[in-house]
Amino acid sequence: MSQAFVRENDDLWLHDVAPSVTALVVFLTQENGGIRVYETKTFTDPSGKEVHTMSNGLSYAKDDRGRWEVVVENPTS
Repeated sequence: MSQAFVRENDDLWLHDVAPSVTALVVFLTQENGGIRVYETKTFTDPSGKEVHTMSNGLSYAKDDRGRWEVVVENPTS
């Protein structure tokens, strides 16, 4: 397929998103069909990672290389 027919963000993956909450919100909103995704809470998990729970029902944190990843939120937090 020619690059002319590929939209600019078709090849963007979660781990490619810049390591800022703003960039994460923009990416998740685009993935959600333009319906705004926002942060509902932030906490630090037992390993010291800052976890961001978003309105799409998932939680995200940065891995050891500073790339975003989906994390399973501890139900007791």
